Amino acid sequence: MKRILTLSAVCLLAMAFSSCGSKLSLDKEHFSVDPQILTEVGGKVDATVKGTFPEKSIPAKTVVKITPYIQYEGGQAVGNVYTLQGEKVTGNNQVIAYKQGGSFTTSQSFDYVPAMSRSELYIKVETNNNGKGWVEVAGSPLKLADGVISTEELATAEDATPALAADKFQRIIQEVTEANIMFLIQRAEVRNTELKTDDVKALANALAFAAKAEDREIANVSISSYASPDGPTTLNEKLASQREKNTETYLKKELKKSKLDNAIESEFTAEDWEGFKQLLTASNIQDKDLILRVLSMYSDPEKREAEIKNLSSAYKALAEDILPKLRRSKMAITVDVIGKSDDEIKALLGTPNQLSIDEILYAATLTNNAAEKEDIYKKAIATYPNDYRAYNNLGNLAYAKGDIKTAKGWYEKAYQKEQSKEVCLNLALIAMAEDADNNTVESYLNKAAGAEGYNEAAGLLNIKKGNYAAAVKSFGDAKTNNAALAQILAKDYNKAKATLAAVSEPNADTYYLQAINGARTNNKAEVIDGLKKAVKADPSYAKKAASDIEFAKYVTDSEFASIIG
Repeated sequence: MKRILTLSAVCLLAMAFSSCGSKLSLDKEHFSVDPQILTEVGGKVDATVKGTFPEKSIPAKTVVKITPYIQYEGGQAVGNVYTLQGEKVTGNNQVIAYKQGGSFTTSQSFDYVPAMSRSELYIKVETNNNGKGWVEVAGSPLKLADGVISTEELATAEDATPALAADKFQRIIQEVTEANIMFLIQRAEVRNTELKTDDVKALANALAFAAKAEDREIANVSISSYASPDGPTTLNEKLASQREKNTETYLKKELKKSKLDNAIESEFTAEDWEGFKQLLTASNIQDKDLILRVLSMYSDPEKREAEIKNLSSAYKALAEDILPKLRRSKMAITVDVIGKSDDEIKALLGTPNQLSIDEILYAATLTNNAAEKEDIYKKAIATYPNDYRAYNNLGNLAYAKGDIKTAKGWYEKAYQKEQSKEVCLNLALIAMAEDADNNTVESYLNKAAGAEGYNEAAGLLNIKKGNYAAAVKSFGDAKTNNAALAQILAKDYNKAKATLAAVSEPNADTYYLQAINGARTNNKAEVIDGLKKAVKADPSYAKKAASDIEFAKYVTDSEFASIIG
């Protein structure tokens, strides 16, 4: 009789494990999740779920299927199924011994969606005993965590400053005209034949033209005279000095002809070793490397000359091809070409074809009125349709108004004209504003290096990718909301506090970030002050704060409740 009872108990136990898995129930104390508060990082919500099945909870022929999922209003995000199996199940899953029980760990990653800001993480556990079908166990689904911190989402490309395609207008442009007067060996006379060369005549004409033109002023007149590095140094000094004086006499006459009284800056170099080295390096003279080595070995000019003359064949080539070119006086005049005044440029906007593209673009900088800027840029496009800059800058005006669609249209037109670094940077900002994938953003940003605002855009992308330390580095010392956000995400709360205090034009975002920084540092005063200012600037922040897990510890606080309504 005892044997019959024992057999019946065994049968009942077997029936219990096979009857829909009802004997396996979930207890929250056996499960955990890390982090305990889920957080969005780089557009992903990662979670590590750990669990323990007590001894004798999973029969040898049972398969257990664990499905983590995030439930939010309007939907759910289902993670990867993790499967366990009993000792007598054929398969490659983790085995849980019946007598000892066992633990498991599964890493999950969910794509973030905005609705997850109010959500819960659950695990659903199902068993299949001896191949009889899947049954959800008692206590399933089991809630493991609340909500998702999505502070990363506060990064906004709309707050960034797009790159301006600047004009190249210069009020004063300098033109330099140069001419050489060549001298015979050991002579300092200015020969008439030298005064008839094309470059000398061009220099004289430039002087005369500058004297008559209203938009030109002579800024500098200079002479540099030289002797070649052969012969005694004392002779070369005398030659170079006399060449300077004779050249100055000629140039003074030319200035007087044009009724100019500009001072002449004169200097002479007795032995032009530097010019010698440059001409030699560019030549095809045999043994030039050996001669250059002599120059580097000896600093004394007479020793240099002696050693070079020892190379008889090479010295002959030097005497014919190099040294004559060093016996000279170089004259140079620098003329300031004075451009149109601001008033002249403004007056000519009615007939923009009388202005250069840079003058028109410069005109746009003379007003702070957005409508006037837009009109000027459109005139630039009508007059110079192939220049990308006006298209880009029209995009900036639309961007500043928050009209991302219109801005994108102008940037794309600019991109068709030229794939400049400014346009590429601005298209990267557009891509981020439209929440495009990181590859799209990077495809533009890789071509934008050097553009003004590049670091800010790179910082935004690093936030988007979850690289918070890199984002902080990209923003540098910028005092912006996005820079402060990067610091908060990187947990540098003191620096974030200082950055927020230094934002030049604080807005609702600034104050909301202040409240978050306060919540993370257990500073209730900062939380309340920041939220009050944020809600005053933008009442929609009351609803946002009410569902933001950052403020979970304050939901029962009366002051907090009074702000969020």
